[in-house]
Amino acid sequence: MFYSLIIIAIIFFITHVALLLTAFPKSELARTRYFYSHLTLWITGITVFILAVLYAGSGQSAFLDYFNTPLKKAMILVFTFALSLTAHLIVKLLVLPLLRKNLR
Repeated sequence: MFYSLIIIAIIFFITHVALLLTAFPKSELARTRYFYSHLTLWITGITVFILAVLYAGSGQSAFLDYFNTPLKKAMILVFTFALSLTAHLIVKLLVLPLLRKNLR
C-alpha cells in the first residue's frame, strides 16, 4: 500500500501540472481544467497526508519520518491550501489581467 499511495500522489501531481499548463488555451481560462488542476493538487496533498499518518516514524521513508507529530502532519494540509491559494491569486491577479490585456 505504501508504494501504491506514492504512485497515486505522483500521478495526481503530474496530472495537476498538466492541467494547470493546459488551462489557458488560446489565451483564455478553461475553467473546468483550472478547477480540476486545483482538485488534483488537493488530492495530492491529501494522499501525502495519508502517507504521513500511516507511515511517519516507521522508518520506510526519511521524508515521511519528519512528519512525526500531529502539527507537522497538519502542516501538509496547510501547505497544500497555501499553495492552492497562492496559485489562484497569481492566476487571478496577474495571469488573467495579462490575458485580457492581450485580447484587446
